[in-house]
Amino acid sequence: MDARKLILLVGALVVAAITAFMARSMMSGASAPQAGAVPMSVQPQNTTEVLVAKRELPVGTILDAQALEFRPWPKELVEGAYYVKSESDPAKLVGTVVRFPIPAGQPVTQGALVKPGDRGFLAAALGPGMRAVTVPVSAQSAVAGFVFPGDRVDLILTQSVAGGGDGPALKASETVLRNLRVLATDQKTDKTTDDKGNTIVTTYSNVTVEATPKIAEKIAVAQTIGSLSLSLRSIADNQGELEDAIASGDVNVPADGDPKKEKEMIAKVAARPQDAGATSFATGADVSRFQRSTVPAKAAEPAAAAPAAAPAGNYPGANISRGPVVTIVRGNAETAVPLGGKN
Repeated sequence: MDARKLILLVGALVVAAITAFMARSMMSGASAPQAGAVPMSVQPQNTTEVLVAKRELPVGTILDAQALEFRPWPKELVEGAYYVKSESDPAKLVGTVVRFPIPAGQPVTQGALVKPGDRGFLAAALGPGMRAVTVPVSAQSAVAGFVFPGDRVDLILTQSVAGGGDGPALKASETVLRNLRVLATDQKTDKTTDDKGNTIVTTYSNVTVEATPKIAEKIAVAQTIGSLSLSLRSIADNQGELEDAIASGDVNVPADGDPKKEKEMIAKVAARPQDAGATSFATGADVSRFQRSTVPAKAAEPAAAAPAAAPAGNYPGANISRGPVVTIVRGNAETAVPLGGKN
């Protein structure tokens, strides 16, 4: 073999050996990868988890499952009225009403909540300046029992309008009030659940709603006019009505753009009951071609009877046939004299 080739071969083997040695050293020196443990949230020392408000809870708020949560709280600041995690079940507080305002992040005290069935529950559920009004309903007019306390409904009035004329009366229905908050159904102020926590749908004959004093008067009158029905509102309806209220000038948007003020404004608009005003309506003719679309007109009054003509006879003015006459009897003689005439 050529000496030159032999030198090149030996050099290549040396380079390969050095490379393999260096690679082995690097592999052995590297530490084996370790699985990183997920850091666990460690509860601060000297704290106890208590129930706090996740958002601002004004007076009259009906609590739901998303309103409260447990958070660590210093033990030296824990009072006996707080709901401690080891001693409380938040699920049992769903449906209770806030009696005093609770800021977001603040502990909930037992005295700040009123449970269904307790004295003063309904009064605590009412917002400032509001009234509770009971509306009689049937299973059909109450959305088959699917309206629960805390829902919002519209009130529909159905009536028959008689005009005093011929034909049937006018059948009509119209939405008279909107965005009424349901406070109770019959004697129940919360949802009825079974052992598994599922809501039980039951029928009822009365629904208590929240209204302003003026709207409460209208509900009282509406009950005497015709039958009332409930129309369950979607949660998304409040956003559309908020835009309409802003466009019409009924609601003033904070000029400084303060998020807190805007949030208060939105909550106020979403919570207020509204008079429907010039809203849509439907008549019998919109449903059936055999029904009326207007109020029946009064029948025409009969024409007045023509005055009786003077009887024929031989008396002054007998040939004048005008106006009523009077018959005068003297013995066996009878004389017909027109009114205003002379004998």
